[in-house]
Amino acid sequence: MKKNIFFLLASACLLYLSSCQPKKQQQPNIIFIMSDDHTSQAIGAYGGRLAKLNPTPNIDKLAENGLLFKNSFCTNSICTPSRACIITGQYSQTNGVLDLDGKLPKDKHYLPQELKKLGYSTAIIGKWHLAEEPSSFDFYKVLPYQGKYFDPEFQEKGKGEWPNNLVQHKGHSTDIITEESINYIKEVDKSKPFFLMHHYKAPHDMFEYAPRYSSYLQDTVIPEPESLYDQPYFGSIATRGINDSLKNHIGTSISNRNKHRNYVQYYLKDSISGDTATHLAYQHYLKDYLRCVKGVDDNLGRLFTTLKEEGLWDNTIIIYTADQGMMLGEHDLQDKRWIYEESMRMPFIVHCPDMIAPGRTTDLLINNTDFAPTIISLAGGTTPDYMQGKSFIHTLWNKPEENWRTATYYRYWMHIIHHYVPAHFGIRSKEHKLIFYYGSFWRDTTEYKNYFWANMYEGIDVNTPPAWEFYDLKNDPHELKNEYNNPKYKDIIAQLKEELKKQRIELNETDEAFPKLQAIIEENWNN
Repeated sequence: MKKNIFFLLASACLLYLSSCQPKKQQQPNIIFIMSDDHTSQAIGAYGGRLAKLNPTPNIDKLAENGLLFKNSFCTNSICTPSRACIITGQYSQTNGVLDLDGKLPKDKHYLPQELKKLGYSTAIIGKWHLAEEPSSFDFYKVLPYQGKYFDPEFQEKGKGEWPNNLVQHKGHSTDIITEESINYIKEVDKSKPFFLMHHYKAPHDMFEYAPRYSSYLQDTVIPEPESLYDQPYFGSIATRGINDSLKNHIGTSISNRNKHRNYVQYYLKDSISGDTATHLAYQHYLKDYLRCVKGVDDNLGRLFTTLKEEGLWDNTIIIYTADQGMMLGEHDLQDKRWIYEESMRMPFIVHCPDMIAPGRTTDLLINNTDFAPTIISLAGGTTPDYMQGKSFIHTLWNKPEENWRTATYYRYWMHIIHHYVPAHFGIRSKEHKLIFYYGSFWRDTTEYKNYFWANMYEGIDVNTPPAWEFYDLKNDPHELKNEYNNPKYKDIIAQLKEELKKQRIELNETDEAFPKLQAIIEENWNN
């Protein structure tokens, strides 16, 4: 009897101890979901001013049962360069994609190549936007360039030679991309793990939503950012001009401030003006944007239901992100490109019921060059030496990261193109941000004069002077006051400049190839 009791107790102890150990997993499936321009302030789980509108219940539930990153940033807030950073694990000058005209050749499609080495089936469905054929994937079905919202064409593997391998669909792109991914999930060979990049066009402007969302938020007043109407201490002579001389030129606006492109002009008749016009344009802009977001969230509900029905939910890692953020009226700005928080910040949520403890958030400072290394780690591999990003897999397992970065680097190259944003670089730590706008350097170069986009926009020849901006994010999270000339921050700014110089060298982001620009930087470094 005593032997039996001892045996039962010993067995119980062994069972308890074994339950405390991490489960030995088969390689998980990985679905990387990326929307275009879906900024974190338009996701309920991030708790911004739009959270009470409940725009993203499916994404919020994903975060509630997963891990939400509060400090995830892009290194270049524009579609093509951001996607190149994600695929390569490298910063822009290293992977060679600096702007919207950049092309990523097949030999640099590193993420699918590395996952195939680890035994994964690989696929991409939706927006690609890297020009060259994504032939490193086992299967692809991608929108040409930006793609269309309605009745889109796709370039599909096995339907002819790139770029003429076009197939036509009827309907809204968000619905169609979801349907194609659902078909892929149902049909893919389940004898080995799969990696799927599921990329929406929405909610990229111009915001064309499915007709069923036309009444969504119709009678709702969308909360407005405090900086939409008044921000006397924001910016610098690089973004406002001396005595606000560039106020009507820099940064496309919600109000009619920017004379070249604004949303009052786009949405309203000339009979309405002033703050009333700004308010109405903002409401129109946000409602159209959020209707596209609603379409994405509803379709993710369909995708998640399929994973559960197929018995894949518990062993599928789901990552939700966007290629960058989006200005939703903050600082009276729209679009992205800027280093400011709403543009630079990317949502990043990781979910897997059987592997990641639910309901957590982290303030680890990550950027989009870290995504590929981390995905490779989740698949059981190690980060290749040629990748500049780092794996943050320890954070997923609720363990500390060793020797992690204290600040993340940013660079925007396309001076004054499209949305009248001056070229700039900078660095963001957890509590501070330092920015250098280097002015009209590109305008006088052969590269710029021969640049396709440089011949398309009125006003690109306006001079923008170099200048610094500094923001105390702990005390001024909405970046309302440029404190660069405040003596209180002298030491912090000096430290950030040293870190900025150090990272530019380490990350191959210097301007040694551009002597004129380098001279501007050196001349203004201590100003």
